[in-house]
Amino acid sequence: MFNKKFRRSIVLAIAILLFAMALPFSYAQEKSVSQKATAYSVVLSGEPLFEIKARIGSFSPEVRAQAISQRIEAFAEDSSIPIDSLKLEDKKDETNIMDGDKIILSLVEADAKVAQKSRQELAAEYFDKIKDSVQRYRESRSLRNILLSVLYAFLATIALLIIFNILSQILSRTLRNLDERHNIRISPLRIQNIEILPATQITDILISSFKFLRLVVFLGIFYLYVLLVLSFFPWTKQIGASLSRYLLKAVGGVFQSFFSYLPNLFIIALVVILTFYILQFVRFIFAKIGRGSFALSGFYPEWAKPTSKLVTFLIIALAAIVAFPYLPGAQSPAFQGVSVFLGLLLSLGSSAAVANVVAGVILIYTRAFEVGDRVKIGEAIGDIVEKTLLVTRIRTIKNVVITIPNASVLSAQVINYSSAAQDPSAPPLILHTTITLGYDLPWRKVHEALINAAGATPHILAEPVPFVLQTSLDDFYVSYEINAYTDKPKIMAKIYSELHQNIQDKCNEVGIEILSPHYRALRDGNQNTIPENYLPGDYIAPGFKISPLGNFFNSPDRKPKSDGQESSEA
Repeated sequence: MFNKKFRRSIVLAIAILLFAMALPFSYAQEKSVSQKATAYSVVLSGEPLFEIKARIGSFSPEVRAQAISQRIEAFAEDSSIPIDSLKLEDKKDETNIMDGDKIILSLVEADAKVAQKSRQELAAEYFDKIKDSVQRYRESRSLRNILLSVLYAFLATIALLIIFNILSQILSRTLRNLDERHNIRISPLRIQNIEILPATQITDILISSFKFLRLVVFLGIFYLYVLLVLSFFPWTKQIGASLSRYLLKAVGGVFQSFFSYLPNLFIIALVVILTFYILQFVRFIFAKIGRGSFALSGFYPEWAKPTSKLVTFLIIALAAIVAFPYLPGAQSPAFQGVSVFLGLLLSLGSSAAVANVVAGVILIYTRAFEVGDRVKIGEAIGDIVEKTLLVTRIRTIKNVVITIPNASVLSAQVINYSSAAQDPSAPPLILHTTITLGYDLPWRKVHEALINAAGATPHILAEPVPFVLQTSLDDFYVSYEINAYTDKPKIMAKIYSELHQNIQDKCNEVGIEILSPHYRALRDGNQNTIPENYLPGDYIAPGFKISPLGNFFNSPDRKPKSDGQESSEA
């Protein structure tokens, strides 16, 4: 069914796997023995049931555990004795687990004191464990279970061979494709115009890595297969542990340094895995918040994306801090010196960057503006096209992109023209412009013309109604300010232009000259500046009054004065 090369691969995989299986079992057993020197397990078919720690008279814990194990095994092997024959017998100084009139286990106050339980509670706990283990022992050795185990092992072997054959064909085809198409699919490694690794070397590295990965996959599958088959039979569950103990004694010195680092590697892997799943959960929650599927009081949806990035950065930084002491060489003086040097360089050279990052975070949570808003920052007016932690970019109405550091944005006055359009409960944006006209024009006529001009302008809302404010009464003219509502702040420049055009048209239609008069007038003989509708119907502008000086002195109303009076008036 399989070719010769494939069979050799299977034999090699089995040998390497048996070697690898030996190491962890033996290591775990030796460690267990060293940690539990004063406690001895009661076992049934290699399965620990409970521990004996107390001495009774001349019987040490070890002797007691061995004797109890032998009595339990003898009871379990004799299937003619029903399990229900087990019973508890409580006496004044001891509690016994009995098989008829035979004692299987005796517990005294010393056992209860070590277990920190009452003697009756401890006996009931051990009684249940013995019954359950004996029941499993007998069931696993029944003829039906043995036949099923043989069938399962046979099916597992067939499945293993099929999987090996399929994987071998797939992986071999992948290797051939990788070797044949390396010039098409794989590019050389370059830094600017310098070629570091050609495509052929990269292909060789990938092929070698792929072959190693293939071996690891085969070993892993075969390892699972061996564990599965051994678990089918009650007599083979402990074979792997025994074999691993023997092999470890032969090759333990070679891998001692490698396995001494395994706990650290396990912690690093655990930190990486936990960090990955925590980040997935955090991104899932903030994605829900950003879409509006999940709401938090006082937390706006637009905060979801930047907050997710900040939390992700903090989680990764915390994970790096936790994993750092477990990295190879992390405790060496050279490694620590390089870390301190890099930290010093970062702190000295990034003060401006840190200020911009802090300002960027503040701008995010103050909600001063969002991407797409029409704003005015300092002298720059335009739409926000990008908002990062370092800079903010604005595209002006002339399509010029202005980059402003966030520290400058935070210290400048920010006017957001789009905020009203984003809040349905807020009134629309008001556009306003001012013209100055003379006092001779009726203000009601001016108001009507300006409101008509606003109504004729596209993108000016009919509701709320535009209105006019007279903002000042100056020496020669009145300032009229037209105010109109719009929901299109992004085209406000165009709206202003069209509003100014309509103001000109409407004022010309009603005969209003848009200019600010300045008067140089003699009040007598000139038309006054009061609007005509406030003047009498028969009002005629007076002419100049000219009186000769002779008539003034000869006027009958002027009486001659005495010398004393004239000199007094003088």
